[in-house]
Amino acid sequence: MPVSYRPGTPADSYTAHTIMERSFADMAQRLNGQSPITVGDPKNWEGIESLFEHLSRTAEHFWIAELDGLPIGYARSILRAGVRELTEFFVLPDQQSAGVGRELLSRAFPADGARHRSIIATTNPQSLSRYLRAGVTPRFPIFSFSRKPATVNVGSDLAFEPITSLESVLPDLNLLDQSILGYERGEEHAWLNKDHRGFVYRRSGQIVGYGYMGFNNGPFALANSEDFPTVLAHAEGQAAARRADQTSFEVPLINRAAVEYLLGRHYVMDNIFALYLSDAPMGRLENYVVTSPPLFL
Repeated sequence: MPVSYRPGTPADSYTAHTIMERSFADMAQRLNGQSPITVGDPKNWEGIESLFEHLSRTAEHFWIAELDGLPIGYARSILRAGVRELTEFFVLPDQQSAGVGRELLSRAFPADGARHRSIIATTNPQSLSRYLRAGVTPRFPIFSFSRKPATVNVGSDLAFEPITSLESVLPDLNLLDQSILGYERGEEHAWLNKDHRGFVYRRSGQIVGYGYMGFNNGPFALANSEDFPTVLAHAEGQAAARRADQTSFEVPLINRAAVEYLLGRHYVMDNIFALYLSDAPMGRLENYVVTSPPLFL
């Protein structure tokens, strides 16, 4: 039977997760000789279930490829203020190089109907070649920095304020996102505020940044990149207070302030990294730390 394609639904979330897990583990093994995850570990789903529910509910395009009635691949994208992001694109290892990926990508990541398009991609050459043909260009790498957390004191005039009412601070968060990302994304703040512990950072009473932390850290957006040492030290301290075994941050390497601080704190860079691709330069992402896991900015 030929491969068929159907729209995905929230009921497909766990199926999509298993396809992503198997595909990512295979890719990591081929590129790096080892995989950072254990396929089938329930903790993998525990850490991503809320995110997949959010993406299923707010996706612009979500397509499942099936062979003989069994899912073999999927692709999904979101559209925020005219910017389309491909959040996932995975095909099972034994079904690749058969045209399935090309068809999924054309359905989930069309050029029409968006003012800009972007992807956070693995370094798998086969997938990258598809993205390049789709019209996006690599801008910078994103690395995960991790270590066992400890309490750190960094002097600053910043005030840390927990987000207790998203509605009251959302206009300021939108202004920061417009300045740093180039677009607003209220849907993500609504999900992040439920799933993470959010903070706004004030200077002289004015909101100059925000950050989210929890099982996964990020995103963090700051009007002044020089505030990253203070903000990341605060986030690490929050992880230490929770007695977390490890804390990590997904950092664009163009964010020199964050990179230099984390290396100075002896954070370890993961040997698997991602690339940010877009159809045009956007925002000021040297003032940003990415949402984790890095499926979208």
